[in-house]
Amino acid sequence: MARTELQLPQAEPHRSTVGSAVEHLASHHVVERILAHDHTVWKPDPEGISDRLGWLDCARGMLPQQGNLQALAAGMNEDGLSAGVLLGMGGSSLAAEVLSAVLAEPGAPARSLSVLDTTDPDVIHALEARCDLDHTLFLVATKSGTTTETLSLFNHFYSRMLRSMGAEKAGRRFLAITDPGSPLQALAERLGFRRVVLNDPEIGGRFSALSYFGLVPAALLGTELDRLLSRALAMKVLCDAGGEAGANPGLGLGAALGALAETGKDKLTLVISPALAGLGDWIEQLIAESTGKEGKGILPVVDEPLGPPEVYGADRVFVDLRLEGDDSGLQELGALERAGHPVIRLRLRDAYDLGAQFYLWEFATAVACAVLGVNPFDQPDVEAAKARASEAVERYRSSRSLPEDPPNGGAPETLAELLDGALPGGYIVLQAFVAPTQETDGELAALRACLRDRLRLATTVGYGPRFLHSTGQLHKGGPDKGLFVQFTSDSVQDLPIPDVPGATSASLSFGVLKAAQALGDRQALRERGRRVIHIHLGQDVPGGLQSLRECLG
Repeated sequence: MARTELQLPQAEPHRSTVGSAVEHLASHHVVERILAHDHTVWKPDPEGISDRLGWLDCARGMLPQQGNLQALAAGMNEDGLSAGVLLGMGGSSLAAEVLSAVLAEPGAPARSLSVLDTTDPDVIHALEARCDLDHTLFLVATKSGTTTETLSLFNHFYSRMLRSMGAEKAGRRFLAITDPGSPLQALAERLGFRRVVLNDPEIGGRFSALSYFGLVPAALLGTELDRLLSRALAMKVLCDAGGEAGANPGLGLGAALGALAETGKDKLTLVISPALAGLGDWIEQLIAESTGKEGKGILPVVDEPLGPPEVYGADRVFVDLRLEGDDSGLQELGALERAGHPVIRLRLRDAYDLGAQFYLWEFATAVACAVLGVNPFDQPDVEAAKARASEAVERYRSSRSLPEDPPNGGAPETLAELLDGALPGGYIVLQAFVAPTQETDGELAALRACLRDRLRLATTVGYGPRFLHSTGQLHKGGPDKGLFVQFTSDSVQDLPIPDVPGATSASLSFGVLKAAQALGDRQALRERGRRVIHIHLGQDVPGGLQSLRECLG
């Protein structure tokens, strides 16, 4: 990547702010210390840091594995498998989602790859309706091997395959990607999975794009692995250099994100070429879950449409991540820059520069966390929502009912009351525990635009439970600046979760699990003093969202 392909803010005072941060980091040899696996870059205690730095050399380590990955993909054709479904959450799924949208090749072994990262029964039913499951390979991806959503989905699909083809053939329809010694490894070996791929345990989920978690799906999609990894290694060479920001894009980008956040510009607004679909969601998880703790954090804002300068507060920094030949939005960004907003520009030559972007953003995130003084590799507040959801599930199993926590009455009035508490520098989160559809996407986008234009606050949208593995850490552990609106709905048709793989008994359903997860997140937010309301939309989700927006005026 050429030096000119990263352009940091040029106008004052942003230029000086970033320049001072770079000089400070360089004088403290932060790049060299990161490469030496020096935990004191972030914290004096090595726990949870020293054993999470495998991503630094991951791309180089994966180069010799290309042949094995390509052979794995070729085996799909030999067995007549033409589609893949990845069961995973957060860091185990988001890189695969980007690669599937951007780099899938015609005629690849997996001519389609669907990512299933939900407990919504309507979404699961819809996938089953459109996929030929008789010719599908399931990728079960979880670092810990214990992720509730992933294992619930596996139990469902394994039981279905077992009924249709028997135990010997059913196991061959599944491939596991996990850490050595995880419960999933033992389960996969017992059930005769097609393959168990063991990842480097010193790579955390959100830093795993260039590991097996990203590259196994990439191989099935026909991606040129050598080309992707070569771009990542070229970026690594640049990020390994100490010194000036212009020579080291990882240092420059990380210094800019961290230093600007410390001046109050902590809303990282991503403007990304449409051809790079999904990259924003991957960056969102990396930044939010890494920085959002100890009352600090950077809020990534993804897919918020560009507006005129007057609809933004003074807390924004814009990153223009653009594929060569795409000129969309340049005028709007120019107007924002002239109005005094910092704009960072990144250019990609072609889609394979995704490899470079994966490494760049991982390194920059580590640098930004050094500026903020937080550990980029832990997620201490994620467990709170999981624990509350687990308690609700156990209550359901014993009493056949979830704990009482009814929705707020009078949705327009309740929302108006919440918004009355909005302060400059805050943000609004729309948490949608509903089935994602094109119509719902459109209504959520219209609602967030209405809220931003009215209040000049950053807005984000997350589908649940997916966002719990992405921005959930920042919501609870980051700055107390958020207003949270949780939407729930009624599923058209629920779906039981087998108690164990292949079982006919089911003490829980996907609909109940999803409701417990929504409840658990509400409780975890309230325990931290966050302002959250719950609006139930019934079965007509788009209609309910439209009515709510119209009531706002």
